[in-house]
Amino acid sequence: MSNRTASTVVVYHSGYGHTQRMAEAVAEGAGAVLCAIDADGNLSDDGWAALDAADAIVFGSPTYMGGPSWQFKKFADTSSKAWFTSKWQDKVFGGFTNSASLNGDKLNTLEYFVLLAGQHGGLWVSLGVKPANVKASKRDDANRMGSYIAPMAQCDADAAPSEMSIGDLETARAYGERVARVAQRFASAQGA
Repeated sequence: MSNRTASTVVVYHSGYGHTQRMAEAVAEGAGAVLCAIDADGNLSDDGWAALDAADAIVFGSPTYMGGPSWQFKKFADTSSKAWFTSKWQDKVFGGFTNSASLNGDKLNTLEYFVLLAGQHGGLWVSLGVKPANVKASKRDDANRMGSYIAPMAQCDADAAPSEMSIGDLETARAYGERVARVAQRFASAQGA
């Protein structure tokens, strides 16, 4: 077995700081590098190099108007350069999103991420946290949004990132751990 540690990169766009807070929670759980997509939808050359070298890539974007932000979409379209040469083939993928509304069509954003990972020939990691869906459930419980694909968060439109649900952030952190654990299993198997 290989002793090589799998590397994870969280690539995200954040419009108001909420997605950045989720990205930091995922990165904490995964021991990952953060790569921010800027307000113009660009990623640094170092960011692209980190993605190419990573064993796992986690996508993050707020859900705006039923899908990922245009800045994330620009990044995704630019990733076609990696697609042409299969640079991200067989990498482990994940993602996360948030919106101001309880539903907010966040599922559409996560499905977009799954499809993007599939186009790159990647392997998607599901959330693996059962939903908090009983009468006793509270706002700060893990997976209160009831997602199975990946973490979803909700924060009121007039709330600061510091007011996000602790449960949403814990769900993101636990997901980061899961993605890193799966990536490590694949990295170890490749070294065997």
